[in-house]
Amino acid sequence: MYKSIVVAVALFNKGATSRALIQKANKLLDTGGSITLVHVLDEVPAYLAAAVAREQLLEHRKAIREQLDSLASVAKAKTVDIDIRGGRPSENILACAQDCNADLIMVASHKPGMSDYFIGSTASRVVRHSQISVLVSR
Repeated sequence: MYKSIVVAVALFNKGATSRALIQKANKLLDTGGSITLVHVLDEVPAYLAAAVAREQLLEHRKAIREQLDSLASVAKAKTVDIDIRGGRPSENILACAQDCNADLIMVASHKPGMSDYFIGSTASRVVRHSQISVLVSR
């Protein structure tokens, strides 16, 4: 069992994949343990940032937060934290785990395509660089 679990949340397909990960985390969590839901926003390229209104970015972030709050209700941990970051997903997932002093990272994976063999998916980068256990769910 684990005291602190970081669940990497992707919000495509209405969060169904992330919801399943959180339910698995509930089963693996020690009594009194904590779950941190981390979502990483893609950075807006500089050439687009000037064209996007700041209010629009804030609204997008607010919508993400509402979706994460909804997913947090699935978690049965005593403490459920939400961490929204921006940048490269694998780096930020690992940084969140370190910041939270986590002992498990949970991340969903997809069936690898040809591009994953050359570039590598987020899940594979997390697995390769993590200092703690990583549960990859398909």
